[in-house]
Amino acid sequence: MLRGWVTLGLMAAGLLGLPSTVAAQSATQAKAVKATVAGPTVLGITLPGTTTVLADTGPLSRGATDALEASSVEGSVPSLLSADSLHATVIGLPDEAASEASLGSLDLAVAGNSISADFIMARALAVTGAGGSGDSEIEGLSINGVSVPVTGEPNQTIPLAVGVVILNEQRTDASGALVNALHVIVNGIADVVVASASAATP
Repeated sequence: MLRGWVTLGLMAAGLLGLPSTVAAQSATQAKAVKATVAGPTVLGITLPGTTTVLADTGPLSRGATDALEASSVEGSVPSLLSADSLHATVIGLPDEAASEASLGSLDLAVAGNSISADFIMARALAVTGAGGSGDSEIEGLSINGVSVPVTGEPNQTIPLAVGVVILNEQRTDASGALVNALHVIVNGIADVVVASASAATP
């Protein structure tokens, strides 16, 4: 029994140490924030952490004709981030699916880094016969008190003293698109996605 718990703990620690990957999604979904914080380390083993999701539409099944929406005037993950005007929406039609997630007044602090932005939005679109596409918008981005120019190019990467920030992180293919407007990865501490939109080709 103890061996099983040790193996589980080692697997969790290994997963937290791996770089995060992005793949196109099998469902259309939008969320304003998804934050995973690593659990405590006991005897050299990092225990499973906690994941908090704010303004999440939930998945819209591939090919479904429907609309989902989630919003909040303000939201926070204690000791990590706060934001306001959180919104997420998805729309499915017979031949296309679209999603959008946004928020304002982001204030994020992790591993000694402070990240703020006035407005963040991600959009994803999937069309039958055309595959997926997406884009993002970030206004007023500042990292550790320094204004950061946002190029708009996919997967713009900004290194931190510990960790990395990825802007307009995206993956598109024939099955759909996934766009994370801002993704902060600090291995072993936190993985925070701000404004995530995915769309699956009907």
